[in-house]
Amino acid sequence: MDGVTIFFPAYNEEMYVKRAVEAAREVVDLMLKEGEISDYEIIIINDASTDNTATVADEIASKDERIKVIHHQENKGLGGAMRTGFANASKEVILYSDIDLPFDMMELRKAYRFMRYYEADIVSAFRYDRTGEGLRRLIYSKCYNALIMALFRLRVKDVNFAFKLVRREIFDHIELRSDGSFIDAELMIKADRLGMRIIQFGTNYFHRSRGVSTLSSWSVIFKILREMSTLYSELRSIKTVK
Repeated sequence: MDGVTIFFPAYNEEMYVKRAVEAAREVVDLMLKEGEISDYEIIIINDASTDNTATVADEIASKDERIKVIHHQENKGLGGAMRTGFANASKEVILYSDIDLPFDMMELRKAYRFMRYYEADIVSAFRYDRTGEGLRRLIYSKCYNALIMALFRLRVKDVNFAFKLVRREIFDHIELRSDGSFIDAELMIKADRLGMRIIQFGTNYFHRSRGVSTLSSWSVIFKILREMSTLYSELRSIKTVK
């Protein structure tokens, strides 16, 4: 049996921290009780939040030794927070998710079964219905996925969706460099070109109910394009393993 790490990048997410940890703990406690996994940990990556995220996270962690908080002294962006999460995960299987719970955390059980049954290195979910997040983000996402497919031949339906279940051992072969939201694509492109097994499944999507997402802001989009341009030659030079 594997142990599971769940980690949440968090920047000014004081309204979501407790709910996210409770949802994560509920599913892994159940998996542990039923003998599906051997152990677990939950990590909150506080990316130099300026609200009460750090205080809330530390309070939760003080009551449960399986919950850890890592504080960035300066904001490192989504990519930096994800690199921190992957680097500090101690269990064999890692789930990365946004802290606003864009999917039912019970889907972890399904994804973990898929990983075992199909001997996958990565299980990546895609959203069935995205209409709740607005036309602009829907168009942006479709264009982005099409661009990634065209440039890198990556056959992943929803490359930036924050549901990636990965085996920790893949990072013996993959080093992530992105600071921004291109990190999801970087991870999937490198894994695909190195011949790692990626499987996908669909899930219901729950739009953020509190706070404001910045993932479709022009600054985020420009950063994605800049990092894509910077890493393009490196990614294309990786010899594809059949």
